[in-house]
Amino acid sequence: MKTKQAVNPYMPSWEYVPDAEPHVVGDRVYVYGSHDIFNGLNFCLGDYVCWSAPVDDLGNWRYEGVIYPKTSDPLNRDGKMCLYAPDVTVGPDGRYYLYYVLDHVSIVSVAVCDTPAGTYEFYGYVHYEDGTRLGEKPGDEPQFDPGVLTEGEDTYLYTGFCARGDKSRTGAMVTVLGPDMLTIKKSPQRVAPGCEYSAGTGFEGHEFFEAPSIRKHNNTYYFIYSSIVMHELCYAVSDHPTGGFVYGGVIVSNCDLHIDSYKPAEMPAAYGANNHGSMVQIGEDWYIFYHRHTNNTWYSRQGCAEKLTIREDGSIEQAEITSCGLNGGPLKGKGEYPAYLACNLFTDVPSVYVGKSNVPRVMQDGRDGDEEPGYIANFTESATAGFKYFLCEDIREISIWVRGYGNGFFEVKTSWNGEVLAKLPVQNTNVWEKYTAPVSIPDGVQAIYLTYRGDGAPSLRSFELA
Repeated sequence: MKTKQAVNPYMPSWEYVPDAEPHVVGDRVYVYGSHDIFNGLNFCLGDYVCWSAPVDDLGNWRYEGVIYPKTSDPLNRDGKMCLYAPDVTVGPDGRYYLYYVLDHVSIVSVAVCDTPAGTYEFYGYVHYEDGTRLGEKPGDEPQFDPGVLTEGEDTYLYTGFCARGDKSRTGAMVTVLGPDMLTIKKSPQRVAPGCEYSAGTGFEGHEFFEAPSIRKHNNTYYFIYSSIVMHELCYAVSDHPTGGFVYGGVIVSNCDLHIDSYKPAEMPAAYGANNHGSMVQIGEDWYIFYHRHTNNTWYSRQGCAEKLTIREDGSIEQAEITSCGLNGGPLKGKGEYPAYLACNLFTDVPSVYVGKSNVPRVMQDGRDGDEEPGYIANFTESATAGFKYFLCEDIREISIWVRGYGNGFFEVKTSWNGEVLAKLPVQNTNVWEKYTAPVSIPDGVQAIYLTYRGDGAPSLRSFELA
């Protein structure tokens, strides 16, 4: 039974869990991912944590705690290496197996637990029958970003990382493991090409970069991955888990490139960077989980999700990024909403990737772990935040809470380049100040766009529709 509206990001704004692998177990969906920290100096500096939600209440997420400390791996007792993106599968024995790779090594580690979100214990390393670890045999490619699928007594392990210009890495690989979840039955073989080996494959322009994941739907295997342009998750399909994959298209882009329903297709609507996630069926619906970037950095990423449309022929329509992804429809068009729900952030100077200095960014006060709500900082001239979507009815007033140094006004629109429906003048203030203006927003499903015009760079905490 639904008790809360679902929003993006779906976890609290002070939690940073990217690289999501969602799995349904019983009546809950569990999300496994790496663990960034706020203002982190690199990717994946935290221990593995888990969050879950009831399948019929996707706005009500529960923190399951730390499921695997980084020091649990015998190669990392000093904790100097980080835990990269993991995945979990259920073995033939009914136990839950966690596959991961540490940075600075090129082998796959495995941990095990009796429950989906208990404390996992180190189990071993994926290896050949002679004991040689996968990634250390001559001819092996370095292991990275494991994705796993178990069918019967076979487990299919997908790994890989392929940067531009690196001809030593050919693409994403699949390795078949036996029932002990460690021993290799079939050696690695390529399932998707990197950009140095893509000519004539159909993957050109969307070649494999990292983040392999695997799902099955209607006897079709969907290989999900981050392409060489990084901001998009793509997919390929096959009727067999170990080969024959054909490029299918883009599932989601964290800057919403290629989407032309509300803007030009090649206009970036947010500041993207790398992407990682996967699909999951929850009830009758399919969703794509992905991540966005905050703090104008690559290293503080938050999980988001969108509903998918899978056509009758098995192809997937690219999902538009929204503020209401798991909600099953638009948000209520009344009440106060935090600014960090913005799915669109941009200025009048387009940029696909994070790192520009003069742009708005999702932030928080305090240090990592402080349960401080997020807000949008650095609203410079033309900076725009977009929120999609709301079911509006008889909205006559809008309020915003603003802090910081800025003299100007916020424009209120229902499209990124639409008619200005209201202006909210703001002034320099060291505390959150409320500003209110009359507005007439048409009834129905609408987006809300707030664009700053003026000097300085104020911050936006929230807005209210009344």
